[in-house]
Amino acid sequence: MASELVIKNLHASIEGKPILRGVDLVVRQGEVHALMGPNGSGKSTLANVIMGNPKYEVTDGEIWFKGENILEYSPDRRARMGLFLAFQYPMAIPGVSVANFLRRALEAVREGPRPIGEENPSGRPAPRKTIPPSEFRNLLREKMKLLKVDNSFINRSINDGFSGGEKKRAEILQMALLEPEIAMMDETDSGLDIDALKIVSDSVNALRGPKLGLLVITHYQRILNYIVPDFVHVMFDGRIVRSGGKELALELEERGYEWLRPEGSEVAVND
Repeated sequence: MASELVIKNLHASIEGKPILRGVDLVVRQGEVHALMGPNGSGKSTLANVIMGNPKYEVTDGEIWFKGENILEYSPDRRARMGLFLAFQYPMAIPGVSVANFLRRALEAVREGPRPIGEENPSGRPAPRKTIPPSEFRNLLREKMKLLKVDNSFINRSINDGFSGGEKKRAEILQMALLEPEIAMMDETDSGLDIDALKIVSDSVNALRGPKLGLLVITHYQRILNYIVPDFVHVMFDGRIVRSGGKELALELEERGYEWLRPEGSEVAVND
């Protein structure tokens, strides 16, 4: 049975300011959903709340994944369950190679979520299941070949001195290795020129299949020329105000967002 991410009447705020105002959404393995909307509509907030970013306070609603309400789960536990977020602005970590970072992340995900009472809140290192170096190297080579990533890439410090395109490819390589069941891509097209966008999109398309559900968050339609969605949703003022097929993205490209503005919306449209 395919895993489902089910969001029900989700409300969330930051520093007391409401941002999400009742979001309902279902994403299943094997589906590609695009979430579009003007700047400030709540798209990135939704992704962060799904992954458990503690900056945001959930004030109402539920998030269900694999039959469990995950609202009280840590980001680590959500990732171990099979959720993944590719960041809009990936952080540089000088001194930590891409290969070492990926190996530790893969070990954690393969270990799976610990029982609720054993999540090691002290922060002290906990015993983990290691992956034999030869197995990891073979798996990493396989994924790098699939995504057409150069071998020198994995020896560099993660995101340190990377171009915009390289940062996004590092995120996709991580997604390929961890094999999440539901992955969110937060404005992956941001800051990419057309050549870099094509390369990143080809990498994402290489991972598409029945085991991966995707939520592609974007302001513009152009990435959807390459990563063609099954469903398109439009956010405005913290709510999803319209859903449809891939044709909806083309209509938004032609008409902008203003025609979908709910009455009384405070969001400024900059499309």
